[in-house]
Amino acid sequence: MKHLTPLTLLACGSFNPITNMHMRLFELARDHFHQAGKYQVTEGIISPVNDKYGKQGLASAKHRLEMARLALETSEWIRVDPWESEQEQWSETVKVLRHHYKELLKSHCIRRLPGKNNWPIEKAAGASLASSLTDVNVAVRKIANLLKPDKEIIQDGDHMIIKTLSTFKNYIMDFDVGKEFEEDLTGVDDRKCMTCVTWDGDKLLCVQKGEKEDRGWTQWIEGDEMHLEIRACGVKCKQVFKKVQ
Repeated sequence: MKHLTPLTLLACGSFNPITNMHMRLFELARDHFHQAGKYQVTEGIISPVNDKYGKQGLASAKHRLEMARLALETSEWIRVDPWESEQEQWSETVKVLRHHYKELLKSHCIRRLPGKNNWPIEKAAGASLASSLTDVNVAVRKIANLLKPDKEIIQDGDHMIIKTLSTFKNYIMDFDVGKEFEEDLTGVDDRKCMTCVTWDGDKLLCVQKGEKEDRGWTQWIEGDEMHLEIRACGVKCKQVFKKVQ
């Protein structure tokens, strides 16, 4: 029997109120993925937005949730989830996605390692770091595996600017060597950490203190190539960049 990848469909929005077309969209999406022959849709989730979204004429979350529950009474696979609406303020969609991804990890037969407080991480030689850290949302991990970024480095004494440029997102790191600073990784893995970059011989050594243990990177030049080794939680990956004229 052909292995099918389990898939959960998530829709965020005001649902003010929920309509037949909202539910029809789930049916159309499920049919599309099933026809592709690679996926098995296991459930659909409707996530009504928080009251703090500020949309004019937005009904209270408790009423929108109840309307959604009533509309879905006859559905065997679509459900309404109150988490987003119960937060203290409006949440960005990526945060909602991350929450549900973590919940799905817990419920789909992924077990904790004995005596450990972290989720198991696959350690494969040459594996992408993004694909190994299971709490980075699935969309970002898949995109990261396909990217071929460019690096632009500007140095003025101990002041450095490292630009990582790609079709998905550009990330600029502006720092002074040897001075710790707060690094905001919004759009990368949406974390913040205290970062310090120092020289280790002829290599740049970065240490990022935060939510993830042993996080950072090492960067060095060999001829016309720049090597970048990235690490976090005992997992490593390496990128090699070719100098262009």
